[in-house]
Amino acid sequence: MWTTGLERARTGLLWFLTIGVAVFSWRFMVGGVDTTMEFVAYHAQLRPIAFFAHVILAPVALALVPFQLWQGLRNRRPQVHRLMGRAYGIAVLISGASGLCLAVTTEAGPVAAFGFGVLAVLWFGTTITGIRLAMGGDHVAHRRWMIRSIALTLAAVTLRLQIPAGMMLDIPFDTAYPAIAWLCWVPNLIVAELVLRRSSKPLLKLRAAAQ
Repeated sequence: MWTTGLERARTGLLWFLTIGVAVFSWRFMVGGVDTTMEFVAYHAQLRPIAFFAHVILAPVALALVPFQLWQGLRNRRPQVHRLMGRAYGIAVLISGASGLCLAVTTEAGPVAAFGFGVLAVLWFGTTITGIRLAMGGDHVAHRRWMIRSIALTLAAVTLRLQIPAGMMLDIPFDTAYPAIAWLCWVPNLIVAELVLRRSSKPLLKLRAAAQ
């Protein structure tokens, strides 16, 4: 019973954070880029296609995360799962490519540029690998790679938690932001790998017993 309650709490938190951050990310549509995204507004002026492709489609991918992890939907409505998966893949591939463009042209310095650049490449790579495996019919490997992709998608959540945390700790933004460019996704990916490693142990034991 305790485990069930904890699972429900984690699931509820995931829905709240992913949908909440996705909607919050679109605030520029109401308040304008200069007002709501002042520290990256220069991207909108210098490279508007890459900027708007990223800030519009990355939240789409984030909002689709809980739907893709919803086992009930996947089991009962596999067609809907596949349709949402295609939408997720398109959103990640476009926003990942545009994110790489923004990373290499950032004015936040080389540490931030490298951090966000590696994130964009890994996000793109894990997602396209997951798509390729799904198309090849290897659904077990597909799920494992999509978990990695989702861990990187959730960088949008950790980023928006870490920026105000840095402000609360009175860390200068110019100091905190380059570190956050790495901290927003590296721990996520480590946790994903630990989860995948733990979940693979029963499968390995099962295979060993069958030999």
